[in-house]
Amino acid sequence: MNNFSIWISAMRLRTLPLSVSGIILASFLAEYNGVFQWKICVLAILTTLSLQILSNLANDYGDGIKGTDNDDRIGPERAIQSGKISPESMFNAIKINILISIGLAFFLVFSAFGVQHFLLTVFFFLLGIACIVAAMKYTVGDNAYGYNGLGDVFVFIFFGLVSVVGCYVLYAQTIDHVAFLPACVIGLLSTAVLNLNNMRDIDSDRNANKNTIVVQIGSQKAKLYHYFLVGTAIILSLAFGVLYYTSPYNLMFFLAYIPLLLHLKTVYTNKEAILLDPELKKLALTTVFLAILMGIGHLL
Repeated sequence: MNNFSIWISAMRLRTLPLSVSGIILASFLAEYNGVFQWKICVLAILTTLSLQILSNLANDYGDGIKGTDNDDRIGPERAIQSGKISPESMFNAIKINILISIGLAFFLVFSAFGVQHFLLTVFFFLLGIACIVAAMKYTVGDNAYGYNGLGDVFVFIFFGLVSVVGCYVLYAQTIDHVAFLPACVIGLLSTAVLNLNNMRDIDSDRNANKNTIVVQIGSQKAKLYHYFLVGTAIILSLAFGVLYYTSPYNLMFFLAYIPLLLHLKTVYTNKEAILLDPELKKLALTTVFLAILMGIGHLL
């Protein structure tokens, strides 16, 4: 594998669609209310992708130097774990990515608010810095929150509330109640993806003292927790469809319930952690599919 392919693999491209699902949904909501702008949309997607790649590289680095990524790990082999990228090279890449993320966040916030909305500009730039810190601190450092069972909380906040509500404010320059239920839906399903990942890695995480919620409560209770996350997301999306109903097209996102229910059946019958790995991609893509259908249906 050449050097370029190694770095592409380290960026874990399969995680990127999920990261922009909230941006996609917020953009549809903005279009419905007549405040959508392509420039903000493109910059928001680029900023989000940069932050997700930063998170992936930082996770590789943090888990790699702590020994969490080892031969017991079930998921795809990581770059530092395999020895294909040194910790020093990964850390340098992280620093470059931080600069890129700061630059994109600056252009995004300035394009949305300029100098006319100074307080919003300052708040969102600080929020961008918080996103960078959160991307780093999941596995990096002595007090990495991913090792203390707080990863789920941060994913819900940043993939759900910040992604959908925050992006909508970038368009509209104000908060709108219409964004909150979709934000919770995307946040819950994104948390479910993380929970599924932690269910897959429960043994290696336990051995490495990575105390995820799954490690703390065990596999069987983690399944119940997973049903709660996905089931609540379905209920809240249904509530959104009913509360903002104007035509049958609004409910086209019901189609996404089919793969979600099939996914829950697979989790229910699962006996081997390794068999959960294919479900990660399915659940992530279903979340994107649901976001698109909710957005399009709201427009029609």
